Amino acid sequence: MLLRAFKNKADYCRVHGFDIFYSNAVLDAEMSGFWTKLPLLRALMVAHPETELFWWVDSDVVFTDMLFEPPWGKYTAHNLLIPGWESKVYEEKNWMGTNAGSFVIRNCQWSLNLLDAWAEMGRSGPAREKYGKIFAKVLSNREPYEADDQSALVYLLVTQRERWADRVFLESSYVLHGYWKAIVDRYEEMRSSSRPGLGDDRWPLITHFVGCKPCGDPNGASYEAAQCWRGIDRAFNFADDQILKLYGFQHESLNSTAVQRVRKETGRPMDTDDEEIGRLLHPTFRGTRKKDRKRSSSRLTPARATPEGLSPSRRPASSPSLSPASVGGRRRAKPVTMEAGPLS
Repeated sequence: MLLRAFKNKADYCRVHGFDIFYSNAVLDAEMSGFWTKLPLLRALMVAHPETELFWWVDSDVVFTDMLFEPPWGKYTAHNLLIPGWESKVYEEKNWMGTNAGSFVIRNCQWSLNLLDAWAEMGRSGPAREKYGKIFAKVLSNREPYEADDQSALVYLLVTQRERWADRVFLESSYVLHGYWKAIVDRYEEMRSSSRPGLGDDRWPLITHFVGCKPCGDPNGASYEAAQCWRGIDRAFNFADDQILKLYGFQHESLNSTAVQRVRKETGRPMDTDDEEIGRLLHPTFRGTRKKDRKRSSSRLTPARATPEGLSPSRRPASSPSLSPASVGGRRRAKPVTMEAGPLS
């Protein structure tokens, strides 16, 4: 399961040209559990000043739209991109108005200051107990258990809105965090009525298995392990089929790990008649229509991020477009996607 979880993220990063960093290290003994991400992110940001954006994903996150890429140009004025809704966070003060399992943070001093303020509430022991009670008073639908990273982030946004809010983008136009219970039984419907590259409810970018602990203590789980395992397997197979299809294979069903051939074998597996598949290829490889093989000028350019959003249309390879490496008109580093710890 750990290998499949890592492969899923590695596949997505390879398709989009991102670097990937995986770690199960605890860099600060007082910042355990879901708080581990904060010292790890801080260490990476300081060690890699050449990297502008870091995309954190929890180990229970599965990328399920391998084509969609966030429209980076949309966030040039923001330092933190998180899933959520402004009304739920700022008006309702709901601790579930966002999710801290998948977010993008810019490598800058503002972000380092945010991580420091955020981490203050995560020290194990009295600090967590203290802030857990404070969160229960300030935030809605929150019981007085010890402080968690998600409640702490909402608390900062609510109580220090003037300091942080202007640089925070709460994204709801596509699925940066998708609740698995509402998704995993719809995959067949999605394949019959939609296509990858949308990233929204029609084909979610991310399926997040919140509340599942199939490898951990069942007493801390919200769902039965068997139910979680089934959903996780379906999510992995759904995502994996988008990669396997490049080579003429797919799973016999989303409930099976068995793989079958769906396209006649070819000596040139990177060639394809399917323009959609061609766009999914890593930019290093260009999918070429069979009828145009002899004309090198006919190429399929992978989808790239533009200020208006993802533009998957076919265009010449030389067409200008904004990628994570060139946001804002000057050369910048590509995002790094990370996960930490075993699937719990």
